[in-house]
Amino acid sequence: MNKLYNKYPCTRIKNRDTEAWTGYKAIGARIQEAVATTGNMNAIVVIECYPGVRQEEIVAGLADTLAPAIVIRSEVAALEPAEVDRLVERYMTDDRVFGYMAPFRIDELYDAARIEALRHQLEEARDGIAVVIGFGASLVAQGDIVIYADLARWEIQQRYRSREFGNWRTNRVETDILRLYKRGFFFEWRMADRLKKSLLGGIDFYLDTNVKNAPKMVTREALFAGFAQVATQPFRLVPYFDPGVWGGKWLEANIELPEREHPYAWGFDGVPEENSLYFQYGDVRVELPAINLVFFESVKLLGAKVYARFGAEFPIRFDFLDTIGGQNLSLQVHPTVEYIREQFGMTYTQDESYYILDVEPGAEVYLGLKDGIEPEAMLADLRKAEKGGFTFPAEKYVNVYPAQKHDHFLIPSGTVHCSATGCMVLEISATPYIFTFKLWDWDRLGLDGKPRPVHVKHGSKVIQWDRTTDWTTKQCVNRIEDLAEGEGWKEERTGLHELEFIETRRYWFSEPVLHEANGSVHMLNLIEGEEVVVESPTGEFEPYVIRYAETFIIPASVQSYRLRPSGPSEGKRVGVIKAYVRT
Repeated sequence: MNKLYNKYPCTRIKNRDTEAWTGYKAIGARIQEAVATTGNMNAIVVIECYPGVRQEEIVAGLADTLAPAIVIRSEVAALEPAEVDRLVERYMTDDRVFGYMAPFRIDELYDAARIEALRHQLEEARDGIAVVIGFGASLVAQGDIVIYADLARWEIQQRYRSREFGNWRTNRVETDILRLYKRGFFFEWRMADRLKKSLLGGIDFYLDTNVKNAPKMVTREALFAGFAQVATQPFRLVPYFDPGVWGGKWLEANIELPEREHPYAWGFDGVPEENSLYFQYGDVRVELPAINLVFFESVKLLGAKVYARFGAEFPIRFDFLDTIGGQNLSLQVHPTVEYIREQFGMTYTQDESYYILDVEPGAEVYLGLKDGIEPEAMLADLRKAEKGGFTFPAEKYVNVYPAQKHDHFLIPSGTVHCSATGCMVLEISATPYIFTFKLWDWDRLGLDGKPRPVHVKHGSKVIQWDRTTDWTTKQCVNRIEDLAEGEGWKEERTGLHELEFIETRRYWFSEPVLHEANGSVHMLNLIEGEEVVVESPTGEFEPYVIRYAETFIIPASVQSYRLRPSGPSEGKRVGVIKAYVRT
């Protein structure tokens, strides 16, 4: 059991201990102090909010200390929900899962005359502090003090699931979690991120609202000092784990997770768009979406060439898929680049691979098509199974390979695949992970009691029918190539496929191994051994300890780093796998 796996990795931000506060009383007092320094006791405090922030909690929490003369909810000036629904309808589609990436800016969803009316209210009520709060508050007033209230993507999903929040400005009372998530992913979060990127550099304070009634606040300067520090040293994201219908028992047993009614299926510890970061300021731990770091330290983090290619997006993802003691994943395929661009507005697709971290006897992976099959016959059987009352004969059409610990299966887009039961998969892939076309789901329902979405129509458009047994075996199964070795170390290329933009290297070592910058961010996982330490040969960052199965990130700005077996692994052979963008 890996009792040392750190589920709460945190970076202590240097020289900023006095610039963070916790609790509404302390936060309100600090805002009041900031108001006093403006010399304007009729100051306007703007609290711009990410969708899903508990705005009424903030208003109530600050009421005693700020005693505002007026509180303006900016969203009364937004377009009516019916009008917002009309505008975004074409981007949402009728599908439960997939929409099209919407291009809206927040100002397009607000009514100019209503904004002017709110501004007039502010002018009429200038007898003390005025608070303007909401998603779009910054449209109403520039503010003497500007605060940005934020929360992590994962926390938004939890609020969807608990029914605490629905989608922003819609008449549709939605109970389907997939549809709630879809509207957030394709519309709300894109618009909110555009606004965040334009605002955050000019705010006064950043407000962490992830935990109910336990806010944390930090100055803009301290926030950006955190970004600058983390972009020049190793770090980890805050992992989270989620149950699923096919979930296994490996994560629960090996990472000491609390027992759940439904087993854990996924573990996310390397997805900046979903995961958080913890910044420690003195005694205050601030949680923020990891994507904020990507937005504001793009070049240092990603590398100039990667940024030029992808923009402020983190293109690599590591996550866990646990089927040990569980069930098969859905039989699936990912869209080609052309298809994902034309159908969904994404610029790159979900190429991926399965690195087998552990197995139980009999573990298998479905990958590629068998020789001599008829595409129309396979599609006819998939459509028949989709309607119900017919079990798709997967083994008739799809290759099944035995899986052993440390195998690596490469899965370029368009390749039919899934992990069968008995595998603990470290999935290494490109980031747009929502774009999975399920072809067959083994006659089962989701945890919500509903059939899980199947997308045979989409899948039929992207399956690469020439990826049959010979091609798959030669191109996608354990293409491991020795590259270099020395005393106590060995480097191997394990993929990914030449059609994919991610390169993966595996290192076995019992002695320190030096890694050099190559123009790309590096994402790594300790796949064998209990512990290694990441060191700077020149002392540019403090030694950073990594334990078994932990994913960690080395920014492109780090010119070199050394990995060394440490603690219980000192002198023993350990292994890491490293992914980066081919530049």
